[in-house]
Amino acid sequence: MSAGFPDRQSDVISVGRGIEPPDEFTCVELTWVEGKIEYWIRFGHAAGTQVIDHNRRIVFFPPNTVFAFIRWAANDYGTVTSRIDILRAVAPGAAYQTLPSVRSGAEILLKIHGWPKVEEVLLHVDRIEAIGIDPAETDPDHWRHVAHWMRAGEAPRAYTTARHRAWLRRREIVP
Repeated sequence: MSAGFPDRQSDVISVGRGIEPPDEFTCVELTWVEGKIEYWIRFGHAAGTQVIDHNRRIVFFPPNTVFAFIRWAANDYGTVTSRIDILRAVAPGAAYQTLPSVRSGAEILLKIHGWPKVEEVLLHVDRIEAIGIDPAETDPDHWRHVAHWMRAGEAPRAYTTARHRAWLRRREIVP
């Protein structure tokens, strides 16, 4: 990992400069300039990373991988933007939405901006991890549920081990 980036992806394989990830992968450009621009992945299983320079790298995700992309920026007067997007990488030819720093795009499961709401989502992610579930393996419908309830100004339901077991069974039946 490049210095300055939070080390959340210890299992990522590095690729050399000039080597492009496969076309079917979703690429996310991360930038880290301490206290100014901080784009990072909160969770998700990247297939690899390409270091561009000390402050920038590209991580890439295979199709159907769920990941959380956080974008935060500030100027001399404070925070300019704070957002979290929970995305699912899509297969070639599938429909997708575009986002800054995400190439070609991804399916948006959750899109939240403003630090208080972003912090609520991060706490929700922490609670999922606290019960021993990888947030990247969480039912994608749950992230949609969280987004809808938060937009309505209500607290989303907690993700439970029972719901997770149901999701895993459903995934076995309908891949």
